[in-house]
Amino acid sequence: MTAILGLNAFHADSAACLVIDGKLVGAVAEERLGDRLKHSPEFPVNSVRWLLAENGLRLSDIDFVALPRDTRANRAAKIAYVASNPRRGLRAAFEHLRRTGKTRSMVEQLAGICDEDPQSIRFKTVPVEHHIAHIASSYYCSPFDGLTAGLSYDASGDFASAMAARCEGTKIDVLDRVRLPHSLGFFYTAMCQYIGFDEFGEEYKVMGLAPYGEDKYRDLMKKLVILPEDGWFRLGAGYFGMHEGGVSGGMTPEGRIVMGRFYTDKLVRELGPPAPRGNVTQREKDIARSVQVRFEEAALHCLTRLRTLVPTDQFAMAGGCALNGVANARILRETPFTTPYLQAAASDDGTSLGAAMWVWHNVVGSSERYHMEHAFWGPGYGPERIRKAVATLGKDVPHVEFGSSDETVEAVADLIAGGKVVGWYQGRSEWGPRALGNRSILANPAVPTMKDTINSKIKRREGFRPFAPSVLQEDVGTYFEQDVYSPFMMHVVKVRPEWRDRLPAITHVDGTGRLQSVSRDSNPLYHQLISAVKQRTGVGAVLNTSFNENEPVVDTPEQALACFLRTDMDALCLGNLLLQKQ
Repeated sequence: MTAILGLNAFHADSAACLVIDGKLVGAVAEERLGDRLKHSPEFPVNSVRWLLAENGLRLSDIDFVALPRDTRANRAAKIAYVASNPRRGLRAAFEHLRRTGKTRSMVEQLAGICDEDPQSIRFKTVPVEHHIAHIASSYYCSPFDGLTAGLSYDASGDFASAMAARCEGTKIDVLDRVRLPHSLGFFYTAMCQYIGFDEFGEEYKVMGLAPYGEDKYRDLMKKLVILPEDGWFRLGAGYFGMHEGGVSGGMTPEGRIVMGRFYTDKLVRELGPPAPRGNVTQREKDIARSVQVRFEEAALHCLTRLRTLVPTDQFAMAGGCALNGVANARILRETPFTTPYLQAAASDDGTSLGAAMWVWHNVVGSSERYHMEHAFWGPGYGPERIRKAVATLGKDVPHVEFGSSDETVEAVADLIAGGKVVGWYQGRSEWGPRALGNRSILANPAVPTMKDTINSKIKRREGFRPFAPSVLQEDVGTYFEQDVYSPFMMHVVKVRPEWRDRLPAITHVDGTGRLQSVSRDSNPLYHQLISAVKQRTGVGAVLNTSFNENEPVVDTPEQALACFLRTDMDALCLGNLLLQKQ
């Protein structure tokens, strides 16, 4: 047996995964466990403990610890940056040394976490360059074996913001890198901050806001993001300030990631005063639209260039920017690529998996491939734990336990078809940021008021934000203009015009929906539920949003119950146990 522990640590989206003999057996982000802080940068203590306990292992059984960070990568570019930017560069260098010191103490840190003697630990620590880990997380988990194009792009990692690769068999050959300070991720985040979304990880809000605006700032955006004919992209000089060090992994007393300001006074002189948080006017909507349009143009430019370097229909993509579902769908419409694979955890949590898989193929040397067909790799809790949690409620909330999943599905389908909002808690939790049918809040997408109801009374979030449809795979072409297989909710596609008024709760203002296609093989129970809803409504789709309320997605049955009780959800289904409010 070869056991590989993959860790993303010391910065946001801390996570861990376990790969045994080349197969993923578990993966979870630290934010779901422990103190439950969104995008937690804490060392993945609880994730590691759960993975080992769940699989009956001790730390002394681990052969390799894979880390998606290689301090040796892009060293010449780092030195050049420090030389040309001494104040910023030295701060970043000190931060780099601090994190390197933490990495070197890995044996002692893990041994303490697992309460084991450091002398018994035999694992080898393997650093993997950040963007190689991103590409590996997608390509090595894809069904592709022949020639495949690989792309990673995000804010930064190991002093690069993007990487292009040629993938084939078990090999990932790096073709090119885009190094800092040029970064599409920094561009998007900086503009998010400028229009008032200044907390870590709010880029998806700007993507949702963009359709409400007009592309009035096109000329400025072309100055901010330059797309050369003979290259990838670069940022306009002086508009953006790269991370200066000193805050990576920092948290405020309220449990939020510390972020520096990514835009400069030069941008303010062009656009005027930045928007206060929560003050979204038409100006901010228009800026959001222009930002999204320019990002899409940059993505298309990069993928078109990549296709000339790697002439194939297949591509594997990862990195935080790969979560932009609007761009992902447009790539399929407007480039020669036809067959994508995007792993469920495309952001930095997923680099733990990519690093582990890279070790399997390039250190262990195995040619045995693995295909990740579903995302349910987190903790699960059995019927006894669920019954015990529900028993604490006494008779305050009526509940019934069904004798089979078939009975459960029929009862829940009745509720959804009847316009009720149902918490759906089943099996193991999802890996990655999306709720994909095991930790979801579900509703009927045909109810005109459902979007506003869930936004205001359950999610308690901005009213402009859309909800996703989970659709039977066989019915995607019926409701959507692009019949794309998107099991991990990575594509925002156009709803067919004849269905937009019939599915108002999942149709965004621009006629799109963030699609999750549900196959019978990937999630049989969820497919059965949607099929049962279709029997009642004639529509093979449900509204699906994550089971949470301004917090990480619920992990335990107790957390699901707490969320149910403090919001206006109508019912909660935990396994085969159904609760309904009176």
